[in-house]
Order: sequence, then structure tokens, then C-alpha cells
Amino acid sequence: MPVVQASSGAASKTGIKRVTDKLTFSLAQLNPILGDLSGNAAKARAAHTVASEQGADCLVLTELFISGYPPEDLVLKPAFQVACRAEVEKLAEVTEGDAPAILIGTPWVHDGKLYNAVCLLDNGEVQTVRYKADLPNYGVFDEKRVFSAGPMPGPMSIRGVAVGVPICEDIWDSDVCECLMETGAELLVVPNGSPFNLDKWDIRQQVAVQRVVETELPLIYVNQVGGQDELVFDGASFALNADRSLATQMVGFAEDQQVVTAVRGEQGWRLEGPIVPVMDRDAGAWSACMLGLRDYVNKNRFPGVVLGLSGGIDSAICAALAVDALGADRVHCVMLPYRYTSEESLKDAADCAKALGVRYDIVDIAEPVDGFAHALSSLFDGTTEGVTEENLQSRARGTILMAISNKFGHMVVTTGNKSEMSVGYATLYGDMNGGYNPIKDLYKMQVYHLSAWRNANKPDGTMGPGGEVIPTNIISKAPTAELRENQTDQDSLPEYPVLDDILECLVEREMAVDEIVERGHDKALVHRIEHLLYIAEYKRRQSAPGVKLSEKNFGRDRRYPITNGFRDRS
Repeated sequence: MPVVQASSGAASKTGIKRVTDKLTFSLAQLNPILGDLSGNAAKARAAHTVASEQGADCLVLTELFISGYPPEDLVLKPAFQVACRAEVEKLAEVTEGDAPAILIGTPWVHDGKLYNAVCLLDNGEVQTVRYKADLPNYGVFDEKRVFSAGPMPGPMSIRGVAVGVPICEDIWDSDVCECLMETGAELLVVPNGSPFNLDKWDIRQQVAVQRVVETELPLIYVNQVGGQDELVFDGASFALNADRSLATQMVGFAEDQQVVTAVRGEQGWRLEGPIVPVMDRDAGAWSACMLGLRDYVNKNRFPGVVLGLSGGIDSAICAALAVDALGADRVHCVMLPYRYTSEESLKDAADCAKALGVRYDIVDIAEPVDGFAHALSSLFDGTTEGVTEENLQSRARGTILMAISNKFGHMVVTTGNKSEMSVGYATLYGDMNGGYNPIKDLYKMQVYHLSAWRNANKPDGTMGPGGEVIPTNIISKAPTAELRENQTDQDSLPEYPVLDDILECLVEREMAVDEIVERGHDKALVHRIEHLLYIAEYKRRQSAPGVKLSEKNFGRDRRYPITNGFRDRS
């Protein structure tokens, strides 16, 4: 049987690799912690043990696995770069003898340049290193400011098979895969750090299909799972055969390790592995919010969370997400009533807390609010009560929640939705207080929809109860901040279906005013909402991070200036 030399890098201890007609990959979509290099290496070792038990030839880990992804400017720290390399070189020792090889992503310095790299570890050594060629620099990605672009890669030799290893963005255009095909790659294995959004599953598969069609090569796509600040990685790894048929589909939003077998026949390589159903859109949205909150709390070592439970829809869905993410024993809900809080809201909040099984306390804010009003009375004498006095209520609530957080160590969950954050319908240092917001990228109507959906569904991975966890009355009643007598949100804002459509046009689609008016909206209203969107930028800059679900979340995706005199005058 013919033999081939190891493809590049240090010489292998055996010097040769046997050509095979069967190659078995163990695909590991795992949840690394950014910066926990030894912990991530330990995860890789555990996965390598599983891969060996599975009889795999090669364990495939995800993009920048050893460092965690995205490392942002931490990767520019020389000590961090050295530590990443040391962990990878130490990890290579587990591949000695007949043990499976490992493909692992890592930062890698070569000739003074820092690369987003993938290393092939085999025979106890780092045998081959390939660099990401196409660095994304849009939306949430800033890789060009921290990494150097690698040259067009050739394939690696894994057990004598020429395997192309494009890294994530390398498959979103045709050049890298075409180069790999032309230089002899027999199949493609793609390590990824691809963050979730509500349309990402379809988009990824469309991109993968395009590369398969162009190269006529099967493709294995392995994606990271877990939350990293605003980003959530959904896993959902998959493989496609050269005829575009689905060979493997792994679970979403959970760690998983599955075997994909590649067999060479007369028509080339054919892949085979397990296939599980992909979640629907609502389950994906809920799972992303839940996983983002869970990992933010756990990876930052908070013992639990505390939030204000007002009897309204936003705090109710956040309480449900928190219980699903962490379990009821780690969630503390506090009702903070004032004279405008209705009996209906008190009952709804209590019912929600009971349905979720959380600790529930009531802290009346009359004394601190009246104290603030008294302290300011001489300064405010002769003025009319209005928004200032309303904001005192919100800020008293925020101060109390932060005090509970400081005393017991629980992180405050803030509960503002994207509609409110868009137009500034929120109070700085009040209801905006908090460490993380699981619904920051959900418009108000999406909040209503997902709340009703959760009452009818209990997604995989949830730690909360089934059945109605958000009382129906909370979903059906008119939304109100209850900061004055008989207040509703629609005193200040248009109906939420109208508002959300205008905002989606302005934020996600960057549409001109005239285009939005053509959809049936009042022109003066569109101008008003655009104005509110712009002047609220300073508030959003001070808001807590939250789960990214859309193409344009506030923060990493949409970076507008605070000082901004532009208005669409059309």
C-alpha cells in the first residue's frame, strides 16, 4: 500500500502515514471559557479520551478553542500568546503512538506575526499549522485589528488523507476552498466560532452548500457552543456530502461529541454520522437567551441573580429565563411597589414567582422615594411634577436592587426590551441597572410571542418547570411602567406592532424614511421615532450587555455616534 510523508511542520516520529480509505472524525462542539487556557486544555484532553474510546482517527475542536473565542484585545498580550502555545504543545503529548490526532484552534505567533491558527497534533507533536486567510471585520468581528491574514493554505495530511482545513470565515467566500481543492484536498473540515442569530442556521448551510457545489468535496462544519458576553454560540455542527446531502446534524445549544466516518469509494469520499432535528426558530431564540444568561452568570462566578418582578411582561420573561438557566434556587425576585402599583400587578408578580418557585420578597419604596422628594422640595419648589418625579421611583428601585446585589453577591438582571432601549423608554441608574440583560435584543412583540410560546413548551436544557410559568394575565394586559396614575406605555409610544416595525426598518434594515412611509406608516411618526432612536444612543452606551439575536444588536453590531446631528429629511 502506498505511503505519504507528513504534510509539513516537525517531522513525525514514524516519518510516514499509511494511506487509508476510511477516516473517522470525532467532532467536539464544546463550551470553552475565554482565557481559561488550562481549563480549555483539560476539556480537550477529556474529549480526546472520548475520541479514543470512539475509535476515531482525529478529534476536531473549534476555532481558537485553547484561548476561547473571540479573545478580542486579550490576544495581543504577549504573555497570553506564549501561554496558548505552551498549552497546545503540551496537549500534543496525548497524541503519541496510536492515539487519535487532534485539530485544535489557537492563537499562533510566527515570524513576529500573530495568526488565528489551527494546529494538527499527532505522534506527540505539533505536526502542521495552518492560518486563517480571510479575517472578518464586520458586525461583531474585528479580527483584522488583532490578527494577520495567513497565506492561501494547502491541505494537511491526516492519516495519509489530504484534508483541507479552512477556518470559519474562510468558507464564506470561494477563494480559500477553491485553493484547497486545487492543491489536492479530498475533503474539507471547518473549525468555527460562528455566533448565533435567528437566521444563522439557514445562512450557514447555504454557504456550506455553495462551497460543496464549487469544490465537489464533502464538508464537515464544527461549531463552538456557549455564551461569551453578548455572543452566544449554538453548536449545531453538521456535515454535507459532495452531493449536498446532509450526513450529520448535531444538537444546538449543548455540548456534544459525535463520530463522523468518511469512506472513500469510486465517487470519492462519503460521510456518515448521526442526524438530530434542528430546533425551530422560537426554541432557538429561547435557548440562546437562556444559554447567554447562564454562561454569563456561571463563567463570571456569580452565585445567582436578583431582579425586580413588577407584574409586567418584561420582568416576567426574564424571571422565567433566569429559572430555566440557573434553577429556581439561584433566582431571587423582588417586588418594589409604590403608590401607583396596582393590586393587579401585585397579584401577577406573586403568581409568577409562585409558578417559577423562586424566592419572592416585597420591599416598599415609598419611604426612599418620598425622602428624595423631600430633600429636593426646596430646589423643585414651584415646578410641575412630571418625568423627574417618575424617574425617582425607578432610581429608588435600581438602588435597592443594587444594594441586595452588593450584600449577597447576586447579579442584577436588567429587563429592558429592544423596543424600549431603541427609543430611550428606560431610566439610567434605575430600571437600566444590572449586569446582564437576556432580552436586550428582543422587540416588545417578540417578548409577548416568546412568553406565550414558553407557556406551551419546555425546551431542552431548561431547569425551570413546565406549564404556565408566565401568568396569562401578564401577557394579555396593557403594558405600563406604573409611574403615575392610570399610565400605559401607549401614552408615550405608538402601539408596539407599529413601533417595532418602524424600528426594525430603521435599525436592522437601515431604510430611508420615505421607504418606511411606503409600508403604511405616518411620516411624522417615523421622523419622531428616528429622532428618539438617535438621542437615546447615550443611554445604550451605558446599558448592560445582553444576548445578541438579530443581525444588528445594540453594541457590537451597531456603532452609532452619540453626538449626531444627522436626520433623514426625506
